[in-house]
Amino acid sequence: MRASPLVVFDLDDTLFLERDFARSGYAAVETRLRERHPTVSGFADLCLALLDAGSRARIFDEAAARIGLSLAPDELAELVETYRSHRPAIALAPDARRYFHKHGTALLAALVTDGPARTQEAKIKALGLDRILPCIVCTGHLGPGFGKPHARPFAIVEDWASPFRRPLVYVADNPAKDFVTPNARGWLTVQIERVGKIHPSHAIDRDHAARATIGSLDDLDACLAGLAA
Repeated sequence: MRASPLVVFDLDDTLFLERDFARSGYAAVETRLRERHPTVSGFADLCLALLDAGSRARIFDEAAARIGLSLAPDELAELVETYRSHRPAIALAPDARRYFHKHGTALLAALVTDGPARTQEAKIKALGLDRILPCIVCTGHLGPGFGKPHARPFAIVEDWASPFRRPLVYVADNPAKDFVTPNARGWLTVQIERVGKIHPSHAIDRDHAARATIGSLDDLDACLAGLAA
């Protein structure tokens, strides 16, 4: 019998909705903005609407312009810092909670996540993942250029996992960067397609595509059993 795969998770839009972090961050930004502009109202909702419409860059600038507010460079930098450093009001997706509860202390799993290290660590702590997962790699700690799809974060997990002699599987959401490297390194790959996710689901070619797709972590164990057969 083949050993069961050791699961390595992505974070955003895999274990929780990134949109929930954005909503939390925009609320913190609006609170900070009101310290200088007490009459500001609806800024957070406008930012979220822009995100839902596909905007990813300069959301604060665009939202401010729409309410007739001009942000000085120092104000904008302060808002970005507030967004990145705030204590997020987020929770694991219900199926992620069920998955971790089902496997309990027997779970041997890891995490590889992109983004500013301080921001990702705040998410990890808010979700309680630092108490669940024994191996966590925030690519922001590795320095510029080492985010996915660079091989280094995956190699770090391989070094950690080597004593267990089990195949590795990366469960993530974004085919633009999540699967091409683990595919090339012989990992299994599973794409989760959550309702409300931010990034597109379509892979540009077979190298970037996951081996399997699920809509919920409730389906992960059966999916892995099929891949490992």
